[in-house]
Amino acid sequence: MTTRASQATKSQQIVLASRPEGIPKPSNFRMSTAKITPIADGEFLVNNKWMSVDPYMRGRMKDSDSYVPPFKIDEPLEGGCIGEVVESRSPDFNEGDMVLGNLGWREYWKSSGEGVTIIAPNLAPVQAYLGALGMTGMTAWVGLNKIAKLKPGSTVFVSAASGAVGSIVSQLAKAKDCKVIGSAGKQSKIDWLLDKVRIDACINYKETNDLAAELAKYAPNGIDVYFDNVGGEHLEAAIEHVKDFGCIVCCGMISTYNAVNPPVAPRNLFKLIGKRLRMQGFIVRDHMADRDEFVRNVAELIHSNKLVWEETITEGLENAPAAFIGLFNGDNLGKSLVRIS
Repeated sequence: MTTRASQATKSQQIVLASRPEGIPKPSNFRMSTAKITPIADGEFLVNNKWMSVDPYMRGRMKDSDSYVPPFKIDEPLEGGCIGEVVESRSPDFNEGDMVLGNLGWREYWKSSGEGVTIIAPNLAPVQAYLGALGMTGMTAWVGLNKIAKLKPGSTVFVSAASGAVGSIVSQLAKAKDCKVIGSAGKQSKIDWLLDKVRIDACINYKETNDLAAELAKYAPNGIDVYFDNVGGEHLEAAIEHVKDFGCIVCCGMISTYNAVNPPVAPRNLFKLIGKRLRMQGFIVRDHMADRDEFVRNVAELIHSNKLVWEETITEGLENAPAAFIGLFNGDNLGKSLVRIS
């Protein structure tokens, strides 16, 4: 246990200034300063080094019921973060420990240890615990292995395949000798998916007026699993081509997050009945009992050079809102991270 006092007395943080209408704007966020009070017995102080920005955070900016409570106006936002323990009065956390927590969007935070994990920096760069080895990677792993129960040799369609979750999904499926078809909206992302991730085909959804027809070209015999990160027209196209008794894994629907009015698609939802499809949503936090298995599986792929990832890094806490907004413009390749210090 370390008891050396930290010199930090203030912490910069990003608060939600107002609830967005449509795509978030810089004016929806504000930088503020919070006072750091002394830690108590059993507590420790963390200096954040990295934080994650993720599409799901958009849902928490709405004042509505969900699986997590909404962010409050004039209070700091939250999200995955990696930091260093700089002061401790806890027997379980020592100065210098690198930890994974959920209090991003700020410089410093205090904890008694609940929900905080010490990470091993020798396994991969520490920020990978916000990506491939973190909730992002586990989301991909759970969706394929626990929800879809993916079988080797299956045909898998992955929307937003160059994104943080989608890129890991694609590689986990390839590791099981599956045929993988992805979608992305920029040629540079498509090139990366084909050359580095080595998926079998990729659709530029921004350059087609008929996504279902494009999918049919690459999967003339249909698909076994659709991993949905987008919703809308992607989901409609997938329903059209999923084989009988196939599975649709509902991870996210980024195309609808900023919608003012409900989307029209999918218009063919009735086909779930005739095809006897299984369509299931999931929250990765419901599967934390499987975390050790996930880490073992993914660590093996990393060590055997079967898993690669890209990071889009934004420098500075003050630029976190811009990094978040960029998610909805397709600015990121792979995981979007903010380096705080």
